[in-house]
Amino acid sequence: MNELKKVMVIGGGIAGLTTAYELSLFGVHVDLIEKSCFLGGHAIGYSCKAAEECVQCGACSVEDMLKKVVEQDNIDVHLSTEITSVQNGKTHKVTLSKSELSEDDKESALLRGFSINNKPLNVIINKETCGSIPEGSVDYSELGFEGEIEVDAVVLATGFSAFDASIKSQLSYKEFDNVINGLELEQIKRETGKLLRPSDGKQAKKIAFIQCVGSRDERLGNLWCSQVCCSYALKTARSLKYKDQELDVTVFYMDIQNTGRDFPVFYEKCKDDIKFLRTIPADIYPAENDDLLIRYMVEEDGNPANETYDLVALSVGIMPGDDNEKISKLLGTGLDSDGFITNGGAGTDQEGVFVTGTATGPANISTVIAQSDQAACEVLKYLGVS
Repeated sequence: MNELKKVMVIGGGIAGLTTAYELSLFGVHVDLIEKSCFLGGHAIGYSCKAAEECVQCGACSVEDMLKKVVEQDNIDVHLSTEITSVQNGKTHKVTLSKSELSEDDKESALLRGFSINNKPLNVIINKETCGSIPEGSVDYSELGFEGEIEVDAVVLATGFSAFDASIKSQLSYKEFDNVINGLELEQIKRETGKLLRPSDGKQAKKIAFIQCVGSRDERLGNLWCSQVCCSYALKTARSLKYKDQELDVTVFYMDIQNTGRDFPVFYEKCKDDIKFLRTIPADIYPAENDDLLIRYMVEEDGNPANETYDLVALSVGIMPGDDNEKISKLLGTGLDSDGFITNGGAGTDQEGVFVTGTATGPANISTVIAQSDQAACEVLKYLGVS
């Protein structure tokens, strides 16, 4: 019989969830560390993008895996927790502490998880201002683990950071309520089943998607393609159009990336419902009724043009995780020239430390799941578990 092995998985997004669950199936005890108040990462806020049929967006896969993890006895979940020091050796002694809330979360009375499978479902930040306390809530002070855990291996699944679109000041993100990023669009659609304008709660009727915000940008030094933006934006746009045939959708783009075997056929279908403009807007200005005027150059003749929309969605790029530099120093791993964690077939420069998912670079949900299955196999091989 195999000796009980212990593994720490750092990051509770789809990569961390998948790795933790696969390891647990082989009797490995997993400590799953998540610095936020909820499991699921960015992807748990994604909405279903099915139109007349499933388009394999992966959103339901995240929900299914989250449910499996919280029901698994040999996975201990530590929310609002982060690593502060590591002693590498034959085993890894990891010191953990309670993580800090973001500035935005500190201003909230109550934080809500996107998934009904999250435990807790709600986290109370300020009892004095949150009003009635919903069922399934816990006080933030009850979360967080302080202490040291010794494990046989560590898996980094720390995910990515979304590009801060306010850096591109001409796009007016955070200046106008109805300029949102792709993650915010997903969350609105998931919560309401519709695409409602933040400014007034009315259903959007004329939408512009702007691609490659933060990716493939030489001025910023972000030369990589985020790979998922074209597919996710078009699947979202077509899903919205399918439910509301009167919806007017325009996609501003540099070029459309082919992201899979079936994508060319899907792209041709999109052309029937969606207007494509091969240009990136120069500026966004306010218009009447909280609408937005987009100024752009017409590709054919180079002349300026204006068009008004009631909602603008920015397809922000996948950036290296905010903690990548800190994590790499603590665990002795390397970073590539763009700031993603380097790996060699799930392994890192440090023995017993593995990495998976978008911590290593842009990838879609299905790719991340496949990478994480492979990472779990590499960990089991390293541990001698069969």
